[in-house]
Amino acid sequence: MEKKQGFFSALKEEIVRGLSPSRSRSNSPAITASPMSGLLYRKKNSKDTSSYAAQPEPLIGKSRSSRPMVGETLSPLIEGPDPDGGVGDHKQAGSGPGLGQWMKGQLSRTPSVTSLAYKRSDLRLLLGVMGAPLAPVHVSTLDPLPHLSIKDTPIETSSAQYILQQYMAASGGQEVQTSIRNSYAMGKLRMIVSESETPTRVVKNRNGARAVETGGFVLWQMNPDMWYVELAVGGDKVRAGCNGKLIWRHTPWLGAHTAKGPVRPLRRALQGLDPRATASMFADARCIGEKNINGEDCFILKVLADPQTLKARSEGPGEIIRHVLFGYFSQKTGLLVHMEDSHLTRIQSIGGDAVYWETTINSFLDDYRPVEGIMIAHSGRSAVTLYRFGEVAMSHTKTKMEEAWTIEEVAFNVPGLSVDCFIPPADLKSGSFNEACELPHDESGKSAMALVALQAKVAALDKSDDSCADNMAWKAEV
Repeated sequence: MEKKQGFFSALKEEIVRGLSPSRSRSNSPAITASPMSGLLYRKKNSKDTSSYAAQPEPLIGKSRSSRPMVGETLSPLIEGPDPDGGVGDHKQAGSGPGLGQWMKGQLSRTPSVTSLAYKRSDLRLLLGVMGAPLAPVHVSTLDPLPHLSIKDTPIETSSAQYILQQYMAASGGQEVQTSIRNSYAMGKLRMIVSESETPTRVVKNRNGARAVETGGFVLWQMNPDMWYVELAVGGDKVRAGCNGKLIWRHTPWLGAHTAKGPVRPLRRALQGLDPRATASMFADARCIGEKNINGEDCFILKVLADPQTLKARSEGPGEIIRHVLFGYFSQKTGLLVHMEDSHLTRIQSIGGDAVYWETTINSFLDDYRPVEGIMIAHSGRSAVTLYRFGEVAMSHTKTKMEEAWTIEEVAFNVPGLSVDCFIPPADLKSGSFNEACELPHDESGKSAMALVALQAKVAALDKSDDSCADNMAWKAEV
């Protein structure tokens, strides 16, 4: 009987062959294929190679959610490679490709005419704000968690330490958590700009079927403090990574740049994918009360970024005034079920009044299931509110965005994963960016963005299509 090749063995062989993120990122990220495509997919070895030339080997999932999102029809998932070219337990005539081929297409496809014609500013807003946001403060998974102490400790701090101990126990235990050297996760997501508000009217998006942008992401993590994420939605792709010393980010409209401020975890990893990093994030938190979330009583832990961190993240006209994170831990299960963070940015225009942007992200975590003894949230949703105010009275704007995701694959201690997989791109710009660069540009705030080089790059990118893209009417009901 022919032995089937598993995920880890295929991954190890590909890494040995040099198909790693670092090799792909040595070229321009804008024109190369997905750096993870070589790690995730390979052709099957067979005497008759012509039969399998166009069919990459599907992954054998460590965990997989078979529930499709609302309004989305998924093909049957391939449970394992079949020597006859079928789809394992789900063999069915006329069935489409499995998750592996779908994910490869999401990460490697180029923007279509339809996606270019879609309102680019909305897609950029979605990816810029929701694609790869960072946590508020620096934490390291190598730092030991504080021991529970009651003597000479404020009740808010000791309560938070007790809640974290319950969380670690519910997530699989500290011994299991500390044995994790690296991890991998792959998921699918849907994004939409659901509502826009001005002083005179509120526009709600009713045409959800056409306005929703679907895509997927791949996340790799490795101790200490290294991570890499690749997210593709609507024909555009966002890449971000950290080699333990600096954070970089690449978008089609800004290119590759380093991030301001200290090394921080990826917020997406805190959404039920990395309990150890989550516990480290709330290690110095305070318990500020209780609240009922979706019928479940929860303890509330609060983390606030210190002034030094905020100053390090600020640059030029953009100043981060505050960034606070709240974690809601279930009193029944001990798990994190809700997370909310909010940061306020002040942008001082040249010769004008300051403009303030407040970004609030509410994330709900659901469908916890064990993966190798660690509880992982396999689905969730986020609601983002981007509120702009300042300048003159009654000039505020508010934009609401939504994201829903499901986790399809999770694996820990991936063999062969090394620090070479987290090397920044070779064409990384020396100039850095801060959170203000991803905020929408309009006529009243254009002078506040004193990043002329970046705006010129955006203008050059959109010169060929913005004349028709940005002037398209977005079908919505008021």
